[in-house]
Order: sequence, then C-alpha cells, then structure tokens
Amino acid sequence: MKSDRLLSILLLLQARGRVPAHELAARLEVSVRTIYRDVEALSASGVPVYAERGRYGGIELLAGFRTDVTGLTADESRALFVLAAQGAHAALGLDSALGSALRKVMAALPAPHRPAAEVTARRVLVDATRWKSGPQPAADLDALQDAVFTDRRLRLRYRHSGERATRTYTVDPYGLVAKAGVWYLVADRRGLPRLFRADRVRSATVLDDPVRRRSGVELADVWEVLRRQVEERPAGVDVTVRVRRDRLDLFRRLMTPYLAELPDGDGDGEGGWVTARLVFGEVAETRQLLMFSDRVEVLEPLEVRAEVAAAAASVTDLYRRGDEGPEGSPSSEGVL
Repeated sequence: MKSDRLLSILLLLQARGRVPAHELAARLEVSVRTIYRDVEALSASGVPVYAERGRYGGIELLAGFRTDVTGLTADESRALFVLAAQGAHAALGLDSALGSALRKVMAALPAPHRPAAEVTARRVLVDATRWKSGPQPAADLDALQDAVFTDRRLRLRYRHSGERATRTYTVDPYGLVAKAGVWYLVADRRGLPRLFRADRVRSATVLDDPVRRRSGVELADVWEVLRRQVEERPAGVDVTVRVRRDRLDLFRRLMTPYLAELPDGDGDGEGGWVTARLVFGEVAETRQLLMFSDRVEVLEPLEVRAEVAAAAASVTDLYRRGDEGPEGSPSSEGVL
C-alpha cells in the first residue's frame, strides 16, 4: 500500500539521512520514478523532504526534523519482541541496552497492541545454539566491533582450523555475523571476500587506515557470497549407507552437514534398515560413522568401507592388547 511505503521512506530517511533514490527504490521494490512521486506526496503533506540530483545527491529530510511514528500494526508490534538469542546481545555488550530499548518500544506502542507484544515476549524464545554443541571457545569481539563501527582496517593474528601456527592478515571488515551461536568476521583481504571465525582470532589490532571496502557492496552481499561458497562446495566423497531404525533420528541430527539425501522412511525397509546418501570432504572424514557402531553400515564405495573397517580394526586392536592397560601398565583388575 502507498501509505505503508510513504511511512517506510520517512523512517529510512530519519534513520539514514541522505539516501540515493535508486537505493530507496531497490529497498522498497519500486521504480525510481515512483520514489520521486512519493517524495512529492510527503512534501505536499507537510513533511520537509527534498531531493538533490547528481552523483552525490539523494533524498533527505530537512536538518533537525523528527517525527514519532506509533502507527504500528499488531503483527509489527509482535515481531519486534521475537528477538534472537540473548547470547548474541551479551557478546556485543548490549544485553542491558536491549532490555532498555524494549521497555521504551513497549511504552511507545499503541495501547491495543501492548498485551499481544507482552504475550509474545513471554511465549516465544529464540535460541540459536545447536543441541549438545558443547561449550564454545570465547571470542573477544571488542577490537572487531571497534574496527567495524569506526570503519578502520584490522590486522589479525589468526589460527586456521587444523593448524597450530598463526598467520597475520590485514583485512577490510564489512561487519560481524552470528550463525548458530558462532561469531564470524566478514572482511575483504586484498579485495576478495573472506570469513574469519572470531574465536580463532588470537589478536586483533585496529589500524589508523580507513577501511577499503568495494564500492556499493554491503555486509549482506558479502555474507551471501561466502555462505554459498561454504554450502555449495564441490562434492567430495559420495557415500551410501544404511541406518537402523533405532538410530535414525540421531543419525539425521548428527549427520545433517553431510546429508545429500535424507532418509525417506522410518526404518520400515528390509530388516528395519533405511538407506541414505552422504557427501564428505575426504575419505578420512568417514571414520566418524563409527560413532553409530553397528547401527550404520557403509554400502559403497568400497574404499570407504575399507577405511571404516580399518578404523574399526584399529580400535579393536587397541582394546585387545592383552589385559594390559595404557602403555603396557598392568591391568587394574583386582586392585583395591
């Protein structure tokens, strides 16, 4: 509706200051011509808004103009109180600020919508962490935040997964992303998008140099590119397995990152087995299938069957080294 669009333009200008007409058009999914007509409508209604053309032009409100907008719908009011996990705000030092902001928003809501918003806040909780994910390494976000919000370059000492030594990088940050309880720094390095896990940053120094981001590129754009790179990696080792019914739910939950085809039954196949297909990065990764013991069997390829069988044999050998304990120490059997 046009009235909703006018309100959206007003709020965007109030929050951002000068905004190019083409950016408003893209955000609101209309043409630039429509944006200019809406600006004329706002001006006619008494809103001090004007447009400047040219390379550095845009739509802007008169300096000092503010308006209190309380015309929220019931659904919009409820949506404000369905927030991400509290841990995300705590990591940024914003827990108390969040509570204060919500109290102010509640006070500003139209009276008919307050009860629904209060019920939503009590009845809906979003926890972004995965089940049994274990304690996450602490991430020091102070320097990363500082660079992100002051538009400065960063020098990182960073340890990659599987490596003991650290590497040093100078990067141009776009922002921070929290995914499933893990914080990531999204940045360019030498003009190319890179992803850095915050808990692997050994030290971070904010430089005096201004950030050198690619023109017209925002955090959401870079994150989408990086997310696709992670999720759409070229297929590695294609593995077909069969799973017992009594471990099917656990298998689905733990093997989600590797599943190419979800088991499409409840273990009602021959002998209570269900077939599934997984894709691993390399053959050695398939050893983790041993966690399911004899409830998961690799059907193909043969090299993966051999890999898992060799891993199982090495475990068996470890526990069959006579009756001795670790490093040849006598068995503890019978010791008081």
